[in-house]
Amino acid sequence: MAIVVPCYNEQEVLPQTFVELRKVLDKLLEGNKVNQSSRIYFVDDGSKDATWSILEEKAKQDEYVVGIKLSRNRGHQKALYAGLCYTTEDIVVSIDADLQDGPENIELMVDHYLNGSDVVYGVRSERKTDTFFKRFTAEGYYHLMKKMGVDLVFNHADFRLMSRRVLEAFKSYPEANLFLRGIIREVGFPSSIVEYERKERFAGESKYPLKKMLSFAWEGITSFSTVPLRAITVLGFLSSFLSVLTLAWVLGIRVFTDEAMPGWASILLPLLFIGSVQLLCLGVLGEYLAKIYSEVKRRPKFHIQKVQRRCEGSSE
Repeated sequence: MAIVVPCYNEQEVLPQTFVELRKVLDKLLEGNKVNQSSRIYFVDDGSKDATWSILEEKAKQDEYVVGIKLSRNRGHQKALYAGLCYTTEDIVVSIDADLQDGPENIELMVDHYLNGSDVVYGVRSERKTDTFFKRFTAEGYYHLMKKMGVDLVFNHADFRLMSRRVLEAFKSYPEANLFLRGIIREVGFPSSIVEYERKERFAGESKYPLKKMLSFAWEGITSFSTVPLRAITVLGFLSSFLSVLTLAWVLGIRVFTDEAMPGWASILLPLLFIGSVQLLCLGVLGEYLAKIYSEVKRRPKFHIQKVQRRCEGSSE
């Protein structure tokens, strides 16, 4: 088994993360559910604090820990992707470093895998630790994605187990715009769910402020749904219809009343309405064109600067 942990400025929580993940791994080893070739991969996503030095030191001391340092900050999804692609083990579990998802649930995931599941999704049964605003917006987002035809597991983030055949199928998706929770669902294979209560962050601060959450949400929508593009067509028909009504209203005032100020309505109202619709449509089209531009360049998603393992006695 491989456990992949993306890290960005996590120096406060890492010492406890090591302890919790080693507890889980030791228990699985004692129960003969995994073997001695299992490893925990920590991926440093260009952290600005002491994250890498902590990982490097731990990897030198613990044979089960591997530190992977990316050449620069690439974002959570690409850091996780880098770790997943580096592994060679039979099953891979991805989990965040903040301990909110509860590493103790990994054993349940392994049990589901041993019972025939290729993918095991960690699903939050409770979000009591989240603020009302975060809980409302997060759950609203899942409902919105479902309405747009995107197949997601409700209240599932990036805490999951995948078998090797699922991971190999996943790696065949070459897209640059990564939305892993959508891609894994797209891959298919037998799956199951492990529910758990989301905990408070053990230490440090969240690396997903509102701005990043909104950006990630929009990434998911534009990566897996064409509804915004189709909405432009509907908006075009609607604006045309409203323009005709506005024209009839303006003509009615002009012909049947003396209240019209010459030229104001017939010029200003259609101009403002049509202009705003055009700008909105251009913005949505621009988002999809930007995605096409990113895809056709085929640039590498990440570069690994350094890998630290104890067994080698030095870094790669």
